[in-house]
Amino acid sequence: MNWITSLPIANREIPWIIFAASVATLGSALIFEHVGGLDPCSLCLQQRMPYWLLIPAAALAGILGRETNLGLAPVLLIALCALAAAANVGLAGYHAGVEYKWWQGPQGCTGNALVAGSLAELQQQLDGVKIPRCDETPWSLFGLSMAGFNFLISLGLLGLASLALLRFWTETGADDDDNA
Repeated sequence: MNWITSLPIANREIPWIIFAASVATLGSALIFEHVGGLDPCSLCLQQRMPYWLLIPAAALAGILGRETNLGLAPVLLIALCALAAAANVGLAGYHAGVEYKWWQGPQGCTGNALVAGSLAELQQQLDGVKIPRCDETPWSLFGLSMAGFNFLISLGLLGLASLALLRFWTETGADDDDNA
């Protein structure tokens, strides 16, 4: 596993890269929503949740892991980042598949799921804001939707977190079965 240690990214930099990429991704989504006027669908909102976990976990791992070799607390926080990124890979991949019509999305997100207790409530819902559908792509670049970009970003974050975890595993000698 020498290639793991030979990569030009230091262990102490990985949490900060995860932090910066997470802030940039979540910030971009918020800018698209509040400045660009692209209202998020329910799957878009679900994809933001892992970033609310990634940002503080990566920042805390960066603060605690100032040495070249990360300690146990930063490694556990990076493992939490890996889990959050993996969850987001699944969410974003599912959403991209819904947008590209590879499979059906959730009922309330791909159709008009109006729920009202009275006729007045129904009229108010009908007059209200148009709910964005999960199976429509409001924005794309090079044929890739925002969910597609989020899939790739989350996959990269998962790779970075996994790199730090693999390095910790190899540097602590946990993979040496020869010495037993």
